[in-house]
Amino acid sequence: MSILNSIEEKIKSNLHPTHLKVENESHLHSVPKGSETHFKIEVVTLHFEKKKLLERHRMVNGVIADEISKIRACALHTFTPAEWEIRKNEDFNSPNCAGGSKIK
Repeated sequence: MSILNSIEEKIKSNLHPTHLKVENESHLHSVPKGSETHFKIEVVTLHFEKKKLLERHRMVNGVIADEISKIRACALHTFTPAEWEIRKNEDFNSPNCAGGSKIK
């Protein structure tokens, strides 16, 4: 199973999100083609109610700890359903790669 699929399955079964988007952004970085090293995750769940941002990130990181140990970077965007209603139309674009030379 791919890292992306494993992340999706674990978050779905543990956090029961109302919205989940997991993107492999590795192609934007200096890694070989087909890599699974850089991810962006948007998670919306009631489990984040009354949780600070750091607590939310720790929750997600705990759920996908095995996958985190295999990747280089993971951008997390964590929201309650009420927060998501306000921010769902925003762009959560990751910054451009500032790493070394591109690998083809």
